[in-house]
Amino acid sequence: MREQTIAALDIGTSKICCFIATVGEGKPQVIGIGHQVSKGLKSGTVVDMEETETSIRAAVDTAERMAGGSPIHDVFVNISAGQPKSRILSVEVDVAGHEISQLDIDRVLAAGRKGLKDEERFILHSRPISYRVDGVGGAKSPLGMFGEKLGVEIHLATAAISPLRNIQSCLDRCHLNLKGVVLTPYASGLATLVPDERALGAICVDMGGGLTTLSAFRENELVFGDIIPVGGNHVTRDIAQGLSVSEVRAERLKVFYGDCLQDRVPVRDQIDIVQTGEDGEDQGITIPRAMLTSIVSPRVEEILELVRDRIIDTGLVDIVGRRIVFTGGASQISGLEELAGKIFSADVSPGLGGDFHVRLGRPASVDGLADVAAGPVFSTCAGLLNYGAIMPDEVHAMQSRKSARGLFSRIGAWMRDNF
Repeated sequence: MREQTIAALDIGTSKICCFIATVGEGKPQVIGIGHQVSKGLKSGTVVDMEETETSIRAAVDTAERMAGGSPIHDVFVNISAGQPKSRILSVEVDVAGHEISQLDIDRVLAAGRKGLKDEERFILHSRPISYRVDGVGGAKSPLGMFGEKLGVEIHLATAAISPLRNIQSCLDRCHLNLKGVVLTPYASGLATLVPDERALGAICVDMGGGLTTLSAFRENELVFGDIIPVGGNHVTRDIAQGLSVSEVRAERLKVFYGDCLQDRVPVRDQIDIVQTGEDGEDQGITIPRAMLTSIVSPRVEEILELVRDRIIDTGLVDIVGRRIVFTGGASQISGLEELAGKIFSADVSPGLGGDFHVRLGRPASVDGLADVAAGPVFSTCAGLLNYGAIMPDEVHAMQSRKSARGLFSRIGAWMRDNF
């Protein structure tokens, strides 16, 4: 395989990150990294075009200089905005009892593609999960089998088009081409789940700044993706309001002294904080660390309970089992793994039907990351590189991928067809 260079751009609520990597045999090799405080975005949605453009330019420029100075043109970008939705589409064709050929497989995928034409939202992903022969599912490749009916299950991820067009507009201003767009939880799962977890079934939860994303994998395919509009920034704001400190100082308190478990913080532990007084002047005081923990713990517990409820409501346990991996910046709050283990236990949450195996995850699917960029904060950006390296065939894009600007063309075609 000839070595090529690809670039990933993670456009998040709290940061914008750019990775440049070479791809050949094995894992992507990161050669350039740039990240910048995110401005102009709220919950993954562009709210200020100029500030977003400035943040993107700064992150990309830093990565380009680290990679040797050559400019990048195409980027793989994540999307969390547009109220993403995930569902399974099932289609079936008649094969008349003969041996199933590649032509039959192409025919059932074409039937799935035809079914996608009625979709009113923009299609991000449409991957065949498994095939069915005479109603018996689980076949990864039905080639050479015999049956009367051939069916396929296609996982479909969609989003509203407007947020994606805003992101595309920002990239155009930066002279970047939108090579591919990836649902954020999909990218995070590709980066943090090990091959056995993706094959046997696992859930990845990315606790970001403005959002918490949820993805489920089975047989190496994404089978579910969702967004919960609460994240680490909500913990920071709770601290700022509860202790009368600035958000910058609240973030620092959360990172260095915050804990998810109130009962393990010694009663005598004290921390110094700088409050904003009534006259606007800063004043330093000392408070029990337990006071900070009493603010952090309930909000993190609420986020975990929202994730748990979403898993129960969607029946994911029956699909992917009871293994869950937490990543993202907010997963670094001290005590999160222990609190998650408690909430995702049968004693506390009988609706789960059993105890979950809980672990913390970081990007393990790329090489060349420095220690500062190898943490869970950068899972999504690493996952974008993985997606760009393998470029999995999407059912809806099989006819347009021949074009270098296939995604750009699809967005324009979608707009023409729907407006």
